[in-house]
Amino acid sequence: MGLNLTQKIIKEHLISGEMIPGSEIAIGIDQTLTQDSTGTMAYLQFEAMGIPRVKTKKSVAYIDHNTLQAGFENADDHKYIQSVASKHGIFFSRPGNGICHQVQLERFGIPGMTLLGSDSHTPTGGGIGMLAIGAGGLDVAVAMGGSPYYMMMPKVCRVILKGSLRPWTAAKDIILEILRVMSVKGGVGKVIEYSGEGVKSLTVPERATITNMGAELGATTSIFPSDDITREFLRAQGREQDWIELKADSDALYEEELTIDLNKLEPLAAQPHSPDNVAKIKEIGKIKVDQVAIGSCTNSSYMDMMKVAAILKGNTVHPDVSLVIAPGSRQVLTMLAKNGALADMVEAGARILESACGPCIGMGQAPATDAVSLRTFNRNFEGRSGTKTAKVYLVSPETAAASAIKGVLTDPTQLGDAPKVNMPKEFIADDSMVIPPAAEGANVEIIRGPNIKPFPLNNVLSDRVEGEALIKVGDNITTDHIMPSNAKLLPFRSNIPYLAEFCLVPCDPDFPNRAKKSGGGFIIAGSNYGQGSSREHAALAPLQLGIKGVVAKSFARIHMANLINSGILPMTFENESDYDDIDEKDEIVIEGIKEQIKNGGNITLRNITKNKDIEVKISMSKRQANIILAGGLINYTKQQSE
Repeated sequence: MGLNLTQKIIKEHLISGEMIPGSEIAIGIDQTLTQDSTGTMAYLQFEAMGIPRVKTKKSVAYIDHNTLQAGFENADDHKYIQSVASKHGIFFSRPGNGICHQVQLERFGIPGMTLLGSDSHTPTGGGIGMLAIGAGGLDVAVAMGGSPYYMMMPKVCRVILKGSLRPWTAAKDIILEILRVMSVKGGVGKVIEYSGEGVKSLTVPERATITNMGAELGATTSIFPSDDITREFLRAQGREQDWIELKADSDALYEEELTIDLNKLEPLAAQPHSPDNVAKIKEIGKIKVDQVAIGSCTNSSYMDMMKVAAILKGNTVHPDVSLVIAPGSRQVLTMLAKNGALADMVEAGARILESACGPCIGMGQAPATDAVSLRTFNRNFEGRSGTKTAKVYLVSPETAAASAIKGVLTDPTQLGDAPKVNMPKEFIADDSMVIPPAAEGANVEIIRGPNIKPFPLNNVLSDRVEGEALIKVGDNITTDHIMPSNAKLLPFRSNIPYLAEFCLVPCDPDFPNRAKKSGGGFIIAGSNYGQGSSREHAALAPLQLGIKGVVAKSFARIHMANLINSGILPMTFENESDYDDIDEKDEIVIEGIKEQIKNGGNITLRNITKNKDIEVKISMSKRQANIILAGGLINYTKQQSE
């Protein structure tokens, strides 16, 4: 029986385990990426391992998140990352060079390779046929040290694309339609693999938009074949030598299949406050728009920007709309400046932001109170924009530009003929803002600012775990809820004690104080707890506050792994109805937990307040069980090396 594309790459990189869905495997990692929001912590953890140089084929540290320098903190972290990168063999992409996923796709991604990144949108690399996976910073640090990446072998869901997009529909509409069908939980434990005749009609940037937002499905990753379209893109980047053909065997099997007819798609939008709350633009209606933001790692490519410039040319942004545009990389910005498209944007009234993540992560451009903000981004969680009352809609660049002109949510098909933009035969390739590491790193001095604090380490698991149910939350709690990310807090990503004061504050402002007074305890949650970004701060901040376990109906993949890496028990209800039998302030105890974890199977949790036993389980491998017993991955790694 033949192999699908995902299986082929995993087989080529398989170090241990069997390719049976749901069983643990270990794969070798060719490339890693970090960004400054998660990177500082990842490199502090890498240093703690005592490994002198990275052992990957290429590791790159990007500065693209915390670029708003209202104080010394971000600049200090940048200096730290640059110095640690130079010392340990990591390439350093300077601020202004662009968003990590855009630059990685343009300059470093190679079909058939594995990429592990400390950012949940690392699957963007699947647009050129990489097995690109987002993970917590500690997992990335371990991979940089030469260890394999452990994960559960995913199921592979085949998405068959039929036909081709009609004028004014976009790649963004494809992934929004898939989110509408599958939901933000539909991809958990799966790789989304694209095939069908429609694949050939999509450029690499369009494919990357789709794989980027596969993260919103909860998928392990998403991937397209590497074909002649991929080859043309790499040739235009001056990297044709990196191309190889990659495709599934004709008799490959898949656990699931979904067919999308591109001919039938219409412009779509994800309505507040979830990426899967999708409807047709024409059905939502002409709601008044206050802000339009175009960019992010989803839709900031040269092709996207050229379409936006063509729509804006000769028009003026509506007087009630603030339009901001952030090209995804220095390459894109340079080409727009040279061909006049940048001038078309500025003449229309757009404000041009630097090539960085910016508004997507709440780093500036927060909307006004109660404002409607159209964004070409990937997430519209409540409050993520920096304004809790804002209503954020996710749309294509075409819809965004049309709406900026009209002042209301606008179906772009009303504008007449769609702009035609061709892929360049040659991109401007200038890697001068990527600094290679020192040839001999031993003499490089690490620069540490005063904001960099030690990260918390857990203790070896006690045989009796007890504490109060400190908070009870519902379904789809995001990492933005657990550890808010905004312009005020992002500069403190290397200061966990400070960040912990804001843990779960969007759900309950008193949670940090209650946790400290109680000496720690448990979090009770609904389904899909921890969806969203890869930030392990959403595990480290609870650890700082003494959280011993989270009991949920289900977990998002990356967050569950981060909890295990921090030594926090990620428990799921055996019967989801038992969620109703634990309330805030209930006293919980687990006796003999070490033996229960060693034996596998269910764990008995005793609700002392209600005098009730509740069966819970931890879906983890034997290796992960040993990590929990050791009190986290760093402790476990040290034990293994002794």
